[in-house]
Amino acid sequence: MERKYVDVTVDGPVATITLANPAKRNSLALDVMLELTDVLSEIGDSDALGVILAAEGPVFSAGHNFGDMVGVELPDAQHLLRVCTNMMDLVQRIPQVVIAKVAALATAAGCQLVATCDMAIAAESAGFALPGGKGGLFCNTPLVAVARQIGRKRALEMAITGDVVSAGTAADWGLINHAVPDDQLDAAVDDLMRRSIRGSAMSKTVGKRAFYAQVDMDQPKAYAYAIEVMAAGVVTPDGQEGINSFLEKRRPNFTQRAQPRATGQ
Repeated sequence: MERKYVDVTVDGPVATITLANPAKRNSLALDVMLELTDVLSEIGDSDALGVILAAEGPVFSAGHNFGDMVGVELPDAQHLLRVCTNMMDLVQRIPQVVIAKVAALATAAGCQLVATCDMAIAAESAGFALPGGKGGLFCNTPLVAVARQIGRKRALEMAITGDVVSAGTAADWGLINHAVPDDQLDAAVDDLMRRSIRGSAMSKTVGKRAFYAQVDMDQPKAYAYAIEVMAAGVVTPDGQEGINSFLEKRRPNFTQRAQPRATGQ
């Protein structure tokens, strides 16, 4: 597939997706989002075990391209935001763990993209913002992802003030997992990815999907759902191998592969 805005490299079981349009601040223009959606779909159906999402240049992503919004009618605006939502949802639907590597500023839908990833590590010089509060277009859709990571009060502070939050504060608030010195970003992401893809690929696929399915349920429903998922996991080949290898004090030999995305998801 010819790519104009996104670069993909593969190193063993890990695919790195790099937003590669720094001249446009890696804005999530409509054609960029469609290309990124195609790339995520392709990797989601591959044998990769992990995905790193990175970006070139001084801005991780500035969010939506306002050029897509000038003079549009309501159906066009709705379509743009639905394409974005589908792309964000796809990050969480693919079986691979997705880690954002944030070396610079992430704003609006760019901040939403970081919040959507399964995990995220940022350089200490990076920052995060929902700047719509300073302008005329409130960051409603980015706020969906951000609020689910950091809670109502902090999310509203970001959205209403529009101010940049430092990487250290973002880590304290739970928007990202860790803030590290700039020169340690690559190593920190690689280490987290290494630890994230060990074990049974099948178990992680099911576990990731189950997490996103149950996390917003009320507690009784979440437990009822999790019981069924975990019980089914116990009787799988990898589940039994993990149990037996622990009891026998030996290294496990997992054989099940990650499930590809279900058709239409």
